[in-house]
Amino acid sequence: MSTATAPRPTAPVADDPRPPKPPRRRKAKDPVESDGVFAPTVMTRVGLAFVAVLSIFPLYWMVVIASRVSSDASGFPPALLPGGNLGEHIQTALASDEANLLLGLRNSLIITGTVTFSVVLLSTLGGFAFAKLRFRGSKFLMGTVLFSMMVPLQQLGVVPLYMVMVELQWLDTLQAVILPFLINGFGIFMMRQYVEQSIPDEIIEAARIDGATTFGIWWRIVLPALRPAMVVLGLLTFMLNWNEFLWPFMVLSEQNPTIQLAIRQISTATWAADLSMIFTGTLISIIPIAILFVVFGRQIVHGIMEGSGK
Repeated sequence: MSTATAPRPTAPVADDPRPPKPPRRRKAKDPVESDGVFAPTVMTRVGLAFVAVLSIFPLYWMVVIASRVSSDASGFPPALLPGGNLGEHIQTALASDEANLLLGLRNSLIITGTVTFSVVLLSTLGGFAFAKLRFRGSKFLMGTVLFSMMVPLQQLGVVPLYMVMVELQWLDTLQAVILPFLINGFGIFMMRQYVEQSIPDEIIEAARIDGATTFGIWWRIVLPALRPAMVVLGLLTFMLNWNEFLWPFMVLSEQNPTIQLAIRQISTATWAADLSMIFTGTLISIIPIAILFVVFGRQIVHGIMEGSGK
């Protein structure tokens, strides 16, 4: 007859005074953070710093030569520190009646400001119409807008456009430079894509149920949502028209120039061999664009990042 054996009592185990070791983490092969974004490495930082220096150095070199005498531009070793002649050169360039830099700045501000306002306004209206409104011929009209983006109409149509300006007797007037650029196919397409992705149809339908008109929907709902895209489009349009040279060169005279034509007069007639004055005029021409980047820098980055995310 078998007898059951009772289990032996186990001796109590003393608590280990040492703290438990943290679990080992496996090192990932790729430097990826928890949110899925690659962490910057030393080579990444070095590469970005190198690209930043390459981007900033031409602007810095322009300031250096503009503040020195013309011979320093071709001297060896090259001058790397600014001189003390920048203020004098700016006063000389602005006071010159042959260069007409002040008149060029005024004309460019009028032309670029008018064109930028018109392009942003009409692009928001057109983008909203093509994205949220249903009307006959919308696909054909949108195809026409896309076709205008694929064909360089400015280069192909410069001769007939010039003939139109002659018939209208608009040569050497600012409206001859403003009229051809008041609307932009790229702006309409950009706003259409942004409206489709950022404004749901349910919001439009709810606004119509509440009695809002089409203009009211555009004013109260669409425009606030399009603000980042409007800033980006406005900056791109401003830069494109501020740097425009071919068409103003054809329809404007040397007595009524834009800023780009005034710089040409500096480099070809007024101070043809004085590189410091040429760089001074170029420095003056980029001041408005630099101010825009400083004032609207965050909005521009926010608009680009939000658009890329969509």
